[in-house]
Amino acid sequence: MQSCSSALCVLILLITTVTTSSGSASLSVTVKLNDSATLPCSERCSGLVTWTVSHKPTDVLAECDQTSCRSVKEGYQMIHDQYLKGNLSLTITDADFTKRDWYTCTCNNKDICDVALQLEPLRSSVQMKPGETLVLDLDVSDPVEVIYNSRANGSSGHICIVDRGSLECTVEYAQRASLTSALELKGVTPSDSGVYTIQVTRTEEVIHVYTVTIQDDLPHPDRDQETVVPVWGIILLILLVVLMGGCFCNVVVLQRRRNIMQRWRKTDGQRKKEKKKEKWLSLT
Repeated sequence: MQSCSSALCVLILLITTVTTSSGSASLSVTVKLNDSATLPCSERCSGLVTWTVSHKPTDVLAECDQTSCRSVKEGYQMIHDQYLKGNLSLTITDADFTKRDWYTCTCNNKDICDVALQLEPLRSSVQMKPGETLVLDLDVSDPVEVIYNSRANGSSGHICIVDRGSLECTVEYAQRASLTSALELKGVTPSDSGVYTIQVTRTEEVIHVYTVTIQDDLPHPDRDQETVVPVWGIILLILLVVLMGGCFCNVVVLQRRRNIMQRWRKTDGQRKKEKKKEKWLSLT
């Protein structure tokens, strides 16, 4: 009985090994939004190599054979020199949220590699004043849910679900939330401070994380714009003060000259009168 059990174990191990080796290798690659991504695949192939989105096997993105490589779809490429060396990697030049998916590499119509492309979650810090509207970009067309982690008491939970243009929120947020091209939460208060996470409902893939702070003492943007004086305004003010000072000095100098002239004329007139008087007295 023990020998039979051992033989059964060996048989199961062999079956598992054969199944694993005959299947395609699977892994995932994670990059930042709009970065290039390389989906690795190492295998010798003397025939045609193609890359496709896994659930669209007839929609070829890029391909290689012994002669050359071709980018069938813009933004996807393979390198022929690497193909000849057994490096069948696919390069996606601009990874965005629409390109998140499973990709399959085939050699002569046989699957040899499966690679998932994922994007690092976006992270945003938002500072607001009470009464303003919080805008949460959804970034993807997949059904998503919004999870809120409160800064005040540490509680967390789902507050809204967005699915194909429809919005469903908990009672607390139903009257304040609305859906346009983004999810909007009106009339925020300091108690709304915390972390808002946008994640795909089906896969729980995190898309965007917002760290939100609502404070009464934040400077108001309009008020700041009113109090800020541009550099050219300061220079103009200085020039105006200098010009007015120069004009004032000129007026003072002219007034002094006028007073001196008037005094001189008055003194000169008196001298002439005295001379005439002396002359008249001498004649008499």
